[in-house]
Amino acid sequence: MPPVKYEVPKKKITVSGLKKLLKLYRYIKPYKFEYGLGLIFLLFSSAASLVFPKLVGELVDLGNKGKLLEEINRIAIILILVLIGQSIFSYFRIFLFVRVTEKTLADLRQGAYNHLIRLPLSFFQHRRVGELNSRISADITLLQDALTSTLAEFLRQIIIITGGISLMMITSLKLTLFMLSILPAIMILVVIFGRYIRKLSKQAQNQVAESNTIVEETLQGIQSVKAFTNEHFEMSRYRTKTLEIAQTGIKNGKLRGAFSASTIFGLFGAMVAVIWKGSSLLAQGELATGELFSFVMYSMFIGGTIGGMADTFARVQKFIGATEDLLEIFDEKAETVEEITKIPEEQLLHGSVRFDNVSFSYPSRTELAVLNSIDLSISPDSLIALVGPSGAGKSTMVALMLRLFEPSSGRILFDEVPGQDIPLSILRGQMAIVPQDIFLFGGTIRENIAYGKPSASEEMIIDAARKANAWEFIERFPEGLETIVGERGTQLSGGQRQRIAIARAVLKNPRILILDEATSSLDSESEKLVREALDSLMKGRTSIVIAHRLSTIRKADSIVVMDHGQIVEQGTHEELIRIEDGLYRNLSELQFNG
Repeated sequence: MPPVKYEVPKKKITVSGLKKLLKLYRYIKPYKFEYGLGLIFLLFSSAASLVFPKLVGELVDLGNKGKLLEEINRIAIILILVLIGQSIFSYFRIFLFVRVTEKTLADLRQGAYNHLIRLPLSFFQHRRVGELNSRISADITLLQDALTSTLAEFLRQIIIITGGISLMMITSLKLTLFMLSILPAIMILVVIFGRYIRKLSKQAQNQVAESNTIVEETLQGIQSVKAFTNEHFEMSRYRTKTLEIAQTGIKNGKLRGAFSASTIFGLFGAMVAVIWKGSSLLAQGELATGELFSFVMYSMFIGGTIGGMADTFARVQKFIGATEDLLEIFDEKAETVEEITKIPEEQLLHGSVRFDNVSFSYPSRTELAVLNSIDLSISPDSLIALVGPSGAGKSTMVALMLRLFEPSSGRILFDEVPGQDIPLSILRGQMAIVPQDIFLFGGTIRENIAYGKPSASEEMIIDAARKANAWEFIERFPEGLETIVGERGTQLSGGQRQRIAIARAVLKNPRILILDEATSSLDSESEKLVREALDSLMKGRTSIVIAHRLSTIRKADSIVVMDHGQIVEQGTHEELIRIEDGLYRNLSELQFNG
C-alpha cells in the first residue's frame, strides 16, 4: 500500500484557534520561570538591536562636528558593549527557549501517546495509522520549530518594527511618513510573488511524493510487474511524472528570478528614495547627517524584518493548524486504563459469562444490527465453540466480551457482575486471545513471549514456551530467545508464530481464553503441534473458540451456531448433527464432502 502523505494545513488565526493554542501552554506551565526569563532576554536582545543604529548615527555626527576623540571613543566603547550584551542576551534566549521546548515536547509526546493508546478501538476504526503517526511525529516536530524559534522570531519582529518606526518618528516625522507611503507597494509585491512561489513549491512537493509512490508501488509489486511484462509501462509512468516535476521546477525558477529582481529593485529603489528625501531635508537643515545615517539603518532593519514576517506568519498559521489537529486527539474520551500489579482476590473471575439480551450496531452503521438479542450462558471451565458463516457476528461477540466495544443494548455479565462494574484493566487482565492473524512485535522471541507478563522470569518464559510446543524450535536457533523475529514476525513460519502467541497466552495464565481458529492456514505437522499446545492451554479455564474447521470442535461442551447476528442453534456436535436442515449440519456436510 502506498504511503499516505499528510500535509499540515495552514489555519487562519482566529479567536478559537488562539484559545486552543493556549491549551498547549499548560505543558509549558511547569517551566514558566525559564520561559519568562527567555522572554526577558528576547526583549533585551531586541532593544539592543534598536539601540545600535542610534549609536552609530551619533558616532557619525560626532565625526562630522569635529568633536574630541575621547567623546568618539566613548560612543565606540558603548557600541561594543551593546554588541557584547546583544550576543549574551541572544545566547541565553536561544538556550532557555530550546531547554523549555525540549522538556515541553517530551511531556507533550508522552501525553499524546499515553492518551492515544488509551482510546477505545472504535476511534482507530475511523483513523489511518499514517495520520495518527503524523500527529505525533510531524505535528510535534512542527511545534518544536514553533516553540523554539517561530514564536520568538515573531515577537522579535513585532518589537523591531514597532520600536524602529517609533524611533524613526522621533528622528524625523516627515521622512518616516515618506518611507511609510512607499512601503505598501513593496509589501504587496512581496506578498503576491510569495503566494505564487509557495503554491508552486507545494505542487512540486506533491509531484515528488507521487513519483516516490510510483517507485514504492513498483518495487513492492515487482513480481507482478515482471509477470505482466509491464517494465516499459512503469518506466513511462515514472518518466511522465519526473518530467512534470522538472517543468514545475523550471516555472518556479522563472518566478523566483522575477521575484528576486523585483525585490532588489523595490528595496534598493525605496532606499534610494529615502536617501534622496533625507538628503533634501539635510540640505534644508531639518536633519543631521548622523540622523540620516541612523534612519537609513532603521529602514534596512525594518525592511528586512517585514520581508521575513510573511514566512514567519505562514509558519505561525501552520503551527496553529498542527496544534488544532493534535488537540483533537485529546478531545477524544479515553478508556479508564490503570496499571495492575496484582488483582484483588474479590475481583478474580471464576469464568462464568452471560450475554443478557445483547444487541450491537457499529457507531458508523447504526442502521445495521450486527448482533440481535443474544442470550447465552457460559459455565466456568467449559469449552464453547462459536460457528457460522462469515459476518454472522462471532468476532463481534468476542470484541464485546473484551469490552473493545460496548453493547448497544443489553448486558454482558461475568460471574453475574455486569462488565461495566468491573475495572477495565482487571477484566482484560484475566482474559487472553490467540487470533488467527498473529501479530508479533519486531523484537526478540523473549520480548514477544514476555508481552503476556512483562515481569516474568526466564524460567517462566521457557516453561511457557515448552507448554506451547515452541521450545523445540527456539532452542535450535543460534540466539535462542534473543532471536529477532522481524517486522510482524516475518522471520518465523506460520506455525512458529502461532506457538509464540500461545506461549504468550500461557504466560498470562488467563481465566477466560479466546481462540480465533489458529490452525486453518497451517500445514499438517504445524497444525498438530499447535493443536496439542492449544489443548494443553484450554485445560482448567473457560475457553471460547471461533471455529472455521468444524472437525476441530467436535469435543466442545457446547456449540453455538450463529447466522445474521442471532443464535440459531445450540448444543453438542451429536445433538446438532441430528437436526434436519440445520445450519450446523449443512455446514458440516459441505466441509466433509469438500
